[in-house]
Amino acid sequence: MCGPPPAAAEQAVRWFQALGDETRLRIIERLRAGEESVGNLAGVLASGQSRLSFHLRTLKSAGLVRARRQGRLTYYSLDFATLHAVEQILETLRLRPDAPADRNEASAPEAELP
Repeated sequence: MCGPPPAAAEQAVRWFQALGDETRLRIIERLRAGEESVGNLAGVLASGQSRLSFHLRTLKSAGLVRARRQGRLTYYSLDFATLHAVEQILETLRLRPDAPADRNEASAPEAELP
């Protein structure tokens, strides 16, 4: 097989498009510590609530975060099952069966989140 099935590839595109923004990566980094409201995220990330709401909707529609309503507030948290699936896609890409084993480990420097 040459790659993931078409449906899986389409989902991977949605995930990577959602992850392809610095603000959304900063949101994910912050949510690693636990659930946050838009108001709390706005303060910590020094960004407007409407802007963050847009980014959170994008992450939610990609399945990367979950939303929980409590009264008038919405709290967001990471969807670790989806993040694990993203990790599996990356692992599949990293471990190409036709690539020499020594090229897999040293091909790129380790990335750090902002």
